[in-house]
Amino acid sequence: MSIVFLNGDFMPKDEAKISPDDRGFLLADGVYEVTPFYEGVPFAIDEHLARLERGLAWMRISLDVGGLEAMHRRLVSDNDLESAPTSLVYLQITRGVAPRTHYFPKDPVEPTVYAFAKAWDRPSPERWSQGFSVATVPDRRWSRVDVKTVCLLPNVIAFQDAIEAGADDALLVRDGVAIEGAHMNFWAVFDGTAVTHPITNNILSGITRGIVLEMARENGIPVQERPIQIEELAAADELFFTGTTGEVRPCTRVDGDPVKDGAVGPVTKRLSDLFRARVEQVKEAARAPVA
Repeated sequence: MSIVFLNGDFMPKDEAKISPDDRGFLLADGVYEVTPFYEGVPFAIDEHLARLERGLAWMRISLDVGGLEAMHRRLVSDNDLESAPTSLVYLQITRGVAPRTHYFPKDPVEPTVYAFAKAWDRPSPERWSQGFSVATVPDRRWSRVDVKTVCLLPNVIAFQDAIEAGADDALLVRDGVAIEGAHMNFWAVFDGTAVTHPITNNILSGITRGIVLEMARENGIPVQERPIQIEELAAADELFFTGTTGEVRPCTRVDGDPVKDGAVGPVTKRLSDLFRARVEQVKEAARAPVA
């Protein structure tokens, strides 16, 4: 039985109880964050928690986030995931329990804080080298995608549409622009330049996206942040996604058509190698003896 965290307590998952009057359940009134761990070492946890704080501030949910990093680490430990190659902690914070209204509770209530840890698997090298397919799907999400709320129904429908079309993932399209995936940021490579949508309210600014941009610039890989028109995809040399559990994930087919020659391209491979090297550096730094 896995151990979860709920409102200050660690407990077996089957003992965790959340009120049916919780506004997260009734109104999707909450935010969430997913932080990856590699062999028990958190990766970019400061960036994940900073994004969580920004989301809480925009949602006007008042919560002291001190102690959340320690909670993450304990969940990984209590669930015997410290030796797991890859694991994650999912954290969800809702406004709390209150009578259902379309405005905030008149009297202050305590936010509901829930978190769990689990393992996740990277695709095998053979599967990764094949690349993944996507289906283009209309972007039906609301206008503040940059806030990581638990209101994910449009993402779920988009992903399901893609699966029913025989694809591995969805590519969301709005006003003729390839925005991002259902749960990852989207990139295209043109003549050696990696291009991704700029940070606006129409995308979730991914932590992995930011790290990949930084690594590309450090290693002389040209990058641009601009909208990618859907018509441009036919001329792209490479396509890929970035995300917490997707890391750098190649896309080799769009709506059944191959990208270029249908193989994983050199820029995608280089950025994936750089990202995995960064993970190893973080692990080594965490294990280095304190001077």
